[in-house]
Amino acid sequence: MSDYILVLDEGTTSTRAMLFASDGVLVASSQAELTQHYPKGGWVEHDAGEIWDRTLACAREVIPHAGGAAMIAGLGITNQRETVVAWDRDTGEPLTRAIVWQDRRTEPLCMELREAGREQEVQRRTGLVLDPYFSGTKMRWMLDNVAEVRAAAEAGTLAFGTVDSWLLFKLTGGARHVTDASNASRTLLMELDAPQFDEGLCDLFGVPRAALPQVIDMAGELGRTDPRLFGGPIAITGCAGDQQAATIGQACLSPGQTKATYGTGAFILTNQGSEVPRSTHRLLSTVLTQILGQRTYAIEGSVFVAGSLVQWLRDSLGIVDVAEETEALARSIPDSGGVTIVPALAGLGAPHWRADARGVIAGLSFASGKAELARAALEAMAHQTWDLAQAFAADGTAWAGLRIDGGMAANDWMAQDLADMLAMPVERPGFVETTALGAAMLAATGAGLYPDLAGAAAAMQGDLTRFEPVMVDEVREERLARWRKALAAA
Repeated sequence: MSDYILVLDEGTTSTRAMLFASDGVLVASSQAELTQHYPKGGWVEHDAGEIWDRTLACAREVIPHAGGAAMIAGLGITNQRETVVAWDRDTGEPLTRAIVWQDRRTEPLCMELREAGREQEVQRRTGLVLDPYFSGTKMRWMLDNVAEVRAAAEAGTLAFGTVDSWLLFKLTGGARHVTDASNASRTLLMELDAPQFDEGLCDLFGVPRAALPQVIDMAGELGRTDPRLFGGPIAITGCAGDQQAATIGQACLSPGQTKATYGTGAFILTNQGSEVPRSTHRLLSTVLTQILGQRTYAIEGSVFVAGSLVQWLRDSLGIVDVAEETEALARSIPDSGGVTIVPALAGLGAPHWRADARGVIAGLSFASGKAELARAALEAMAHQTWDLAQAFAADGTAWAGLRIDGGMAANDWMAQDLADMLAMPVERPGFVETTALGAAMLAATGAGLYPDLAGAAAAMQGDLTRFEPVMVDEVREERLARWRKALAAA
C-alpha cells in the first residue's frame, strides 16, 4: 500500500528530503547544505541550479526507503518564502542567482514607493508592508539590472517564481508553472482575497504578469513528477511556504492558536480563520491555507535574525564550535552580566520594519566573555518575541500561549526563557521540525489519506512538552528596560 509521504523541505541554509509514514513518523531523511552568496553588504543570493540539484539528490537518497516511487502516496513541498528565482521557460535554466528573502538591496525602491504615498494602499490590498523582504521588488530589481532577465521578458520566455514554483517546474519536467496561495501572498503582487496575481499591483512594481505562475491550492493533485526523475511518477499533493507549513504542523487550525518558529529567522503566526485580517500595528496579513478554493488567514510577525545570530557567533566570532553549546554556556552563569544583543544584522523586521537598523551589542565590560555573549544571544529571541506579543495584543489578537518549533526550539533554556519573558505557557512538540511535518499533513490530505487537515493533524502530531513561567516581574522588567535602550541605539 502506497502510504508514504515524501517531503522536500527547502530551507535557507540547507535542503532536505524527508520520508514520513502516514502516522507522521519520520522514516528517512537526507540533507545537503546550500551555498550562501554575499556579493555585497546586505545582498544574499542562492544558486537556483544548486537548489534543484541538491534537492533532487536528497530525494533520490530517501525514496528507496519507501520501496520506490510507486510506494509514495504524495509529495509535499515547503520552502523559504519570498526568495525569487528567474528562469527561462524554454531552457528550464536559471537566468541569474536567486535573490534570498534576507536580501536588502531593494530598499531604495521601497523608499521611493513609501515617499510616493503607496504603502497604505499596498498594505490594505496585500496585507504586507513595503519592505525589501518581499518578492515583488526583487523581481523588479532583476528586470532593471540583469540583462538576461530583461531579454527573456522581451522574448516572452521569462518565468518568475518563489522556490516552490521553481521546484514544481523542475519536478514536473517544465509542465507546471504554478505557485501555492501561501507563497503567492508573500509577493506584494496578489490581493489577499483574490484568486490570482493582480494586474494593477504588477504594474505598480513593474513586473510582467505573463512571467508569473498560476496560483493554486495547497492540497490536492498539484502535478506529477517527471517519471524519469525517480523511476516512476509521484503525485505532488501538498505545498506551502515554510511558516504556513509549520503552523499546520503545530495543529494551529482554529482561530486564535499561535505558533512561533525559530529557525534562520523567527516567525510567529496566529490563525485568524476565514476573515481577511487587518493589522494596524505593522504586522502582516497572510494566507494560511487554501484548499478546494477556500482560504483561511493568519496575522504574522517576522523577525529576520534568530538562529542566524548563533551561526554568526559560531562562524564569524568563534564564540562556539557548534550551536548546541549556547545552552550550556547560558546555564553556566546566573545572568548575562548586563550584556544585551539587538540582532539587527539584516535590519529589523516586525513590528519595527527598519531596513536601516544595524546590530548592537550593549553593556560590555572586562567581565564579559563567551558565556555572556551566548546567553545574551539566546535572550534576544525572547526580547524580539516580547515586542511581537505587544503588537499582536494591540491588534486584538493577544496570545494565551505559544507553540514553538524550529531548530532553536530544541534548546530547553531558550524555551524556558520564552515562557518567563512572555509570562505564559510555551509548548514544544517532541518532533520540532514541524515545517516538514506540516507539509506532510498537507500532502497526506491532498493524497486522500485523511479527509481533512484536522484528521491529518490528529493522526500525525506527537506529544508536547510544556514550559511554565517562573521568572519574577522585577527581573523581567530589568531585562526589558535594557532591551529598549539597546533597541533605540540600533
